[in-house]
Amino acid sequence: MNLLILTLLLPFVGALLITLGRFGLKHPSAQERFARFVSILIPLSGAVLSFYLFFAASGPFKVTCFEWISIGALHSPITLLYDPLSSIMLLFITLISFLIFTYATGYMKGDRGYSRFFIYFHLFLGSMVLLVLADNPLVMFIGWEGVGVCSYLLIGFYMDDRANIGAANKAFYLNRIGDFGFVSALALLFAQLGSDAMSYGSLAAHIPLIDPFYRTLIGSLLFVGAIGKSAQIPLYVWLPDAMAGPTPVSALIHAATMVTAGVYMVVRFDFLYTLIPDVSLIIAIIGASSALLAALFASFERDIKKILAYSTMSQLGYMFAGAGLGAYSGAIFHLFNHAFFKALLFMGAGAVIIALHHQQNIFKMGSLRRPLPLIALVMLIATASISGVPPFSGFFSKDPLIAQAYGTGHYAIWIALMGTALLTSFYMFRLYFTVFIAPSRTEHPPLHHVSHSMQWPLVILAVAALGNGLWNLPHFIGFSPLMSDYLGMQDLKVPLLPSAEWGLSALNTALALAGAALAYRRFASNPQEPDTQKVLVRLLVRKLYVDEFYLLLVARPLLFLNRMVNTLTETALERAIQTTVALYRYYSRRVETRQDGDANHYMMIMMLGISSICVYFLIVYQGT
Repeated sequence: MNLLILTLLLPFVGALLITLGRFGLKHPSAQERFARFVSILIPLSGAVLSFYLFFAASGPFKVTCFEWISIGALHSPITLLYDPLSSIMLLFITLISFLIFTYATGYMKGDRGYSRFFIYFHLFLGSMVLLVLADNPLVMFIGWEGVGVCSYLLIGFYMDDRANIGAANKAFYLNRIGDFGFVSALALLFAQLGSDAMSYGSLAAHIPLIDPFYRTLIGSLLFVGAIGKSAQIPLYVWLPDAMAGPTPVSALIHAATMVTAGVYMVVRFDFLYTLIPDVSLIIAIIGASSALLAALFASFERDIKKILAYSTMSQLGYMFAGAGLGAYSGAIFHLFNHAFFKALLFMGAGAVIIALHHQQNIFKMGSLRRPLPLIALVMLIATASISGVPPFSGFFSKDPLIAQAYGTGHYAIWIALMGTALLTSFYMFRLYFTVFIAPSRTEHPPLHHVSHSMQWPLVILAVAALGNGLWNLPHFIGFSPLMSDYLGMQDLKVPLLPSAEWGLSALNTALALAGAALAYRRFASNPQEPDTQKVLVRLLVRKLYVDEFYLLLVARPLLFLNRMVNTLTETALERAIQTTVALYRYYSRRVETRQDGDANHYMMIMMLGISSICVYFLIVYQGT
């Protein structure tokens, strides 16, 4: 069997094995041990295969599994594509998933839904692997919907709590809005190109032949799908509520699956977006706006997981801004780095939550540096990385995206990204100083033990968050950007002088340090919760009342319409049934009076009926 197919099948095999173990092993402890064994072995095997393929593959190749759709001239096989883009995605998805799976075996220990959790987890990973390996957008959509369904199941994992079910429904519905755009784009692609849309290579060759209007429409609709999946304006409101699921779910969604899919899809269609610069500019504007808005929200958030959720939305905004301005390789490199430091942040936050018996309000924490020294160290590395402090990895991937905005002359986008950089450093160091440095303001019970299976994955992620920048060192400091050269994307080159690049990097570093200094001054010794008496603060604490806006103008009218339709439907159906029954009873009483048992009477009626039929046919025949 081809190793690429095996890499795809492994997560689904893991889900099947845990399902069989759940029904085959009667004792819960035996089910948990078996699920733990499978959930370490399968992701580890996938990561090993990904690394082997990365180093052993001599070049891009395809593997056709089977013919899926064959209707007339339309043929769509299930074909997997291994090229530089999918290889990088597969590499970090499988590696980070292995670390998150291992972490989750300790985090979920003793949970009554342990096996069910890891069944969903394996399906989630398998769907994402299919999404990035697919050779055409229709097969990609299978994985796209797979991660959507699995996110719904995992966000609402603790289904006894109605709030969790509400959060899962919210994510599901808003993603369906985005998916409508994706499906519409697919329909237009197939209407325009037919079977030529069934591989990315063929798409790239034939897209220039499509009418410019349809190219623009297809690119816009595809981006609607990306907005929903990657939580950008205006479909972002599901992302903070998705923190209702267990913390490993948040790490997997934000680092290795789900929200990364939108950025990947836009970059995969680079051959389309280079032809529609107006749509690409809109992508950049929405990305920069989302980055800045999310950073503002995170600066006033109390929940440690929601702060990190908004930071994901903000960092994805950087990637969309970069991709929209033609820096496709830069967007993927930042996506690569983000996967490591965001997994580290969520898993570190999960360790803090476990230690504090599921406390999530950062202002009810404090002084955790001494009792949790390893967690404090790795969280500091991740915080410095996401803030863009050199020499951590985030500095090397975020700066080129900001420089792209400056170099292309889009100064409003550049200013928005610079402001986001300052706020990112501020709110992330606000979190760090409040949780680990500032004195605790509340009494809490003795810290819960954080298992070794939850700690050693953090060390690996911390090393990556520290050193990943070496994969793409910029030209202006005398190095070759290895990842950009390897990806070979259709990047828009920006002719910036080395002195300008040095100046921009120095400015970004100054902003990162300024944000950290401001956070230290305000939160390192006496952290105060946001003062909601101030109008502007209250607006930001309540997220500009966007959720209330959606509830008032979208959700409630739809619910009212739904109830009205249901009522009318039920009433009309009930009346139709009652009328049918009444008519049946009426005619049955009329017919039963004719049943008098007289054979001569029956014969006469039969002869009259036969005679009438004969006369009818004679008349028709005569007429012809």
